[in-house]
Amino acid sequence: MKIFLLPLTCAFALTDLSVAKTIEAVKFDGLIYLSPETAADMIDLRPGQEMNIDKVDEAVRILFRQQYFEDIWIDEDNGTLTIHVKEKPIIAKVDFLGIGDNDKDSINSFTNVKKGEIYDQSKIEFAKEQLKKFYELKGFFDTVIDVEIKSLNERSLEVNFLINRGENIIIKDVEIYGSKELKYRDFEPYISNKEREFMGWMWGRNDGKVNLFELMSDSAKIRDTYYKYGYLDANVSSPYLRVFFDNYNAKLEYKVDEGQRYKVNSTKIEIPKGFIDTDKVQKSFALQEKDTFNVVKLRQDVKSLEDTIADMGYAYVKVYPDIKKNEQNYTVDLVYSVVPGNKVYIRDVRIMGNSMTIDRVIRRDIFLAPRDLYNRTDLAESRNALRRTSYFEDVTIKEEKVSIDEIDLVVEVKERQTGAIGGGIGYGSSDGFLINAYVSETNVLGSGVSASVNVERSKKELSGSISATNPRIFDSAYSLGGSVYRRDYDYYDYDDLSTGFYISLGRKLSRYVSVNTRYTYEQSELSDLTESLKYDKSGLLERSIKSSVTPSISFNDTDDYYLPRRGIAASTSLEFAGVGGDQEFFKSITKFATFYGLEDSIGYDLILRYKAQFSWIEENGYLPYNEKLYLGGIGSLRGFESNSVSPKNSNNSLTGGKISFSNSVEASFPLVDRIKMRGSVFFDYGMIGEDSLDEKRASAGIGIEWISPMGPIQFVFAKPIIRKDGDRASSFEFTMGRQF
Repeated sequence: MKIFLLPLTCAFALTDLSVAKTIEAVKFDGLIYLSPETAADMIDLRPGQEMNIDKVDEAVRILFRQQYFEDIWIDEDNGTLTIHVKEKPIIAKVDFLGIGDNDKDSINSFTNVKKGEIYDQSKIEFAKEQLKKFYELKGFFDTVIDVEIKSLNERSLEVNFLINRGENIIIKDVEIYGSKELKYRDFEPYISNKEREFMGWMWGRNDGKVNLFELMSDSAKIRDTYYKYGYLDANVSSPYLRVFFDNYNAKLEYKVDEGQRYKVNSTKIEIPKGFIDTDKVQKSFALQEKDTFNVVKLRQDVKSLEDTIADMGYAYVKVYPDIKKNEQNYTVDLVYSVVPGNKVYIRDVRIMGNSMTIDRVIRRDIFLAPRDLYNRTDLAESRNALRRTSYFEDVTIKEEKVSIDEIDLVVEVKERQTGAIGGGIGYGSSDGFLINAYVSETNVLGSGVSASVNVERSKKELSGSISATNPRIFDSAYSLGGSVYRRDYDYYDYDDLSTGFYISLGRKLSRYVSVNTRYTYEQSELSDLTESLKYDKSGLLERSIKSSVTPSISFNDTDDYYLPRRGIAASTSLEFAGVGGDQEFFKSITKFATFYGLEDSIGYDLILRYKAQFSWIEENGYLPYNEKLYLGGIGSLRGFESNSVSPKNSNNSLTGGKISFSNSVEASFPLVDRIKMRGSVFFDYGMIGEDSLDEKRASAGIGIEWISPMGPIQFVFAKPIIRKDGDRASSFEFTMGRQF
């Protein structure tokens, strides 16, 4: 006897079962990916049961609902039910054609069509809708998606989504009706959907592409901008996007009721007595009485107040600002309600992610330990200190609440590639081809010790060095380092061959301040001097010995080693040459750099930098040309050849200076985040002279900054803008291993 079960709008018919029978056995035929035991557990058909048409019918429904099968039919022979199934094929390959790899990575994260899953047409249709929405959110409309199914064999398929990405809708005009005091230019830095500017395809210009994902939040951003200017009653409508599909242009409109501008009438901190000096804290607030209300400053004051209380151990402190509006005279009373909670102590500090760096190397830069009272500033400074080591690509410190008075700190580090064996070939307009070979490790066996062997060859230079430094001897505050080196450099008017070594001993005085003393012994040999230099310098020693001691002090509170976004790095040193040897002089070098990242304030990872260096030399006996000061090159004045800017004698030979000052203003911006490549624009200005800063030069240009697997690499394209006849310009330079 055969029992035929045919699906018909989720109902099944059972025929030819007129005599009641007992189920003797249940068998499955055609199962490949699903086991018979699993299939049997899904249905209520067991040997010994009466062969009931309703149960058989329900069993088929249950099996179909699993979405594993294309077809199901049942045979019955002397009480044995054989359930025949035809399983759906398996997806062996999924691909998305017609798009780039970046889009594929995003799509794979959200589509429900995966390799190894059972083919399901409903999932394919759902994936098509998801893909269309994905591109609409990216600003592409009328996207067409076809699906190509290829049979690889009887049981497997290849699924290809053929994507014909639609057109971008371009915003040609943004109208904010009702806005009187503020204009579009006031909102433009903050909103995501902006009107297209002339040459909008160029970096830094608005391309006008619609971003639907951010469209609704733009109304809140406009309202927030009004709050920055004190318009607390401002009301902003939802956006109205008028699209013209004949040319895919659009007009974006908002309606605004500005209201009146409010000023601060008073500020008050509500907190249990004895916690803080409220008058003193209020005086440090960004918002003071009679100031125009500004929501950004309000948030700054809330954070500042929270941090002040958190630094006293109250890790779970909450500050609730209450803005009490007086609509009669358009003023506000600001009340900061503080709920300190309990004092919190550190129960444990756990280190994660360090496959190479030893735990104790990390812990020596964490300023909180078990049983310490919680301090939020210490927490932030610990993170920055770890990033300054150069060992880690990223550092996060998570706070895990244990109880109302205990907390665990989980320090998660992502280690950098600190060791390298390799080399490079480059070209600079002044130095010609440059060849570099090196072996370096800035974190030897995870100990924090750095060591390197380096050889470099260019048209002007042949140099080599072996160096090693332990920044924390036995995890103490002391450091010890040294180097042996040899350098053959062709200056424009003479050649210098220097061979020597130095050894340095340092100590950390505080988290940011370090002192160091270096002893240097170096033999210099000058050759191929121009006749004018020989004539200018009576008593010139072609070979001389320098024996010097250089004490220095440095300050550094930046938040990263290679690419800081905040903080200051400053140092000053004074070299005393004449501790034996032939050379006798004093040389002082003072450096200053400050960094300011704008991502938190403008939502874009723009970094502003200012760097300056001031140097002077006092001759106290013999001062060779190679110890004097020169400007030019990637380290001081870009756009001019290395060491090409200095005072000259009557025969135009470079004589070197005794006083110099150089500084630069830079802006760094992301180019390709995925490979950590950034761009930069800069302006350099320098002055140098024998007794006064007579020679003045300036340049401007662009650069590419790349934190590569081999270390940081920088390419510079510069052009002099203040120069003199006879100056040697340098349009392109590159460097490896320098901080940006």
